[in-house]
Amino acid sequence: MRHRKQKATLGREKAQRGALMRSLAQSLILEGSIRTTKAKARALRIFVEPLVTKAKKNDLVVRRNLLKVLYTKKAVSKLLTDIAPKYVERKGGYTRITKLGARANDSAEMAKIEFV
Repeated sequence: MRHRKQKATLGREKAQRGALMRSLAQSLILEGSIRTTKAKARALRIFVEPLVTKAKKNDLVVRRNLLKVLYTKKAVSKLLTDIAPKYVERKGGYTRITKLGARANDSAEMAKIEFV
């Protein structure tokens, strides 16, 4: 039973969902904002915000842990050098989700997720 379980499964198995979140997180970090479905954007927010919080510390242990999560060194270095220093004074809420309406072919609710 799934009583009171809050995790969004996105219709995927655990490994597939993890790979999807890692890929979306890397795209968000490298591009600054991405356009995706509303459900994926909400799940991505839960995935990315702890990464930014950890990156604010900016030491070797954090870098190694981020390398375990993100696919490329380029994404980790951008997160540590460009994104995290902007949010040193901020306690949380690093991302913004903007609704874009329905997608034309399947009417999926689309959203834009970006760093504040």
